[in-house]
Amino acid sequence: MSELQTIKVPDIGDVDDVEVIEVLVSVGDTVALEDSLITVESDKASMEIPAPAAGVVTSLIVKTGDRVAEGNDILVIDVAAADAAEPAPAPASGQTDETEVSTASESPAEVPKAATASATAVSPSNSPAADENYDLVVLGAGPGGYTSAFRASDLGLKVLLVERYPILGGVCLNVGCIPSKALLHTSAIIQETRDMAAHGVTFGEPSIDIDKLRGFKNDVIGKLTGGLAGLAKQRKVAVAHGNAAFTSTHTLSITDGDDVKTVGFTHAVIAAGSKSIRIPGFPYDDPRLMDSTGALELADIPKRLLVIGGGIIGLEMGCVYAGLGSKVTVVELSEGLMPGCDRDLVRPLEKRLRADFENIFLGSKVTGMTSADAGLTVTFEGGKAPESDTFDRVLLAVGRSPNGKEIAADVAGVHVDERGFIPVDSQQRTNVDHIFAIGDIVGQPMLAHKATHEGKVAAEVAAGQKSYFDAKTIPSVAYTDPEVAWMGLTETAAKAEGIPVAKGAFPWAASGRSLSMGRSEGMTKVIYDPETKQVLGAGMVGPNAGELISEAVLALEMGADIEDIALTVHPHPTLSETFNFAAEVAEGTVTDIYAPKK
Repeated sequence: MSELQTIKVPDIGDVDDVEVIEVLVSVGDTVALEDSLITVESDKASMEIPAPAAGVVTSLIVKTGDRVAEGNDILVIDVAAADAAEPAPAPASGQTDETEVSTASESPAEVPKAATASATAVSPSNSPAADENYDLVVLGAGPGGYTSAFRASDLGLKVLLVERYPILGGVCLNVGCIPSKALLHTSAIIQETRDMAAHGVTFGEPSIDIDKLRGFKNDVIGKLTGGLAGLAKQRKVAVAHGNAAFTSTHTLSITDGDDVKTVGFTHAVIAAGSKSIRIPGFPYDDPRLMDSTGALELADIPKRLLVIGGGIIGLEMGCVYAGLGSKVTVVELSEGLMPGCDRDLVRPLEKRLRADFENIFLGSKVTGMTSADAGLTVTFEGGKAPESDTFDRVLLAVGRSPNGKEIAADVAGVHVDERGFIPVDSQQRTNVDHIFAIGDIVGQPMLAHKATHEGKVAAEVAAGQKSYFDAKTIPSVAYTDPEVAWMGLTETAAKAEGIPVAKGAFPWAASGRSLSMGRSEGMTKVIYDPETKQVLGAGMVGPNAGELISEAVLALEMGADIEDIALTVHPHPTLSETFNFAAEVAEGTVTDIYAPKK
């Protein structure tokens, strides 16, 4: 039986970091309580760091010349291997594995630069309960999970990637971001050909082969998920399929049908994602009631579709089905579509959707739903919604909830809040130092591009690097028609928080590129500090807005001000130059529109 304990740098006074000038022990040494482990030196003095417990050194994490601070890992000892060892703390509820890792300091650990071999040495390879052992196990093979696994492998760790479904890629690649964009592209092409009638070019009504369209979507998915399997093989990342659940702080079980195996790990990354929220009392046994996954299966094109929820997912799928010929009704509980987004960005979208959709009911909710031969009969309350109506299909898109309570994280001592989220620090560490969490499961925004960056940080920290997730903003995009994209501080949030802001806005009705596309409803705005002129946020609405927002994100990350944007030469005529024009409006130098001086 072993009892591993990670020894950390204690409080070293009023210095930020110190240099390790001597390592006083080696792997295999037996140390007693208060024996000196390392000597560190600051510009004021040198001091020796004593052992807070007795044991045998199993791994050295620092070396001479490293710089460390309070909370950094020094080494690992086996406190059960020494006769003089103090009794180890009792394991947290549910922890049954014989190998436990405790912490000698309550301060959050800042991981030092350590050799990969040091991390590997902590692996509980002597655990009789484990069928296999890895340096890092990643739970979930979505964008965040596979990114974390691949990055860790590139850094030399032995990695296992666990996915509950037969195909890698998670929700995003299989039943989320990618298939929805494939269908949205098809829908947009259909809509665009119809709009060309105003330009004097008329096409016949499209003939839709639903099987071929479904095949196109599945082909896109297959190319990406197949590519992931190839990348995992190239990187020598082991892959296991099944449901993972923690069985201790350093082991988990993987269940695939009747097959169950136990895996030991030094570090773990929880990337278990989220699931669609369900409203109690609805007839979920009726296949005509769909979540986003069901809607993307494209079983048929319903004559009438009700979308419950006017957020990004609901509106995107509404655009897909409206483009394919369904009469779409949206019901939203709040007083506006896409709550949280500035109203001036939403208005052009809502105006177009009211023309494309059958109905949009705001300030309304669904109070009941029953199955009938003619369809799903729905009762409403509030706003201008009718008392009841019948639809061929209903899409429930009222949000997603994290899967934090579905992996027995508490057995490993990981804190999961009442909603299923797992809190983490800037290094993606949970309250258990060697277990990380990323993506939807750590909180909003639930976006794949956030998860991938968090996944890299977790992998790098597990490999001994000093990495942190410190993005200044996470951009959001609705791939509707028109698209809506925003980043940074919104005007809505600024007003709620009492933050003084100014803005420059440029209407796409004055954009030659937008007008040549027959789309004049768009707008670009930049939000900035009225004193420093620094960019604080930005938003766009119009075709390809999602492609334009990245420049604004970079401007915010680089600390640009509106003059930087206004003086950056953009190609003409393009939609991207509208960001330049918005900055010129803020500067008072714009010539493409008349903006009266304030």
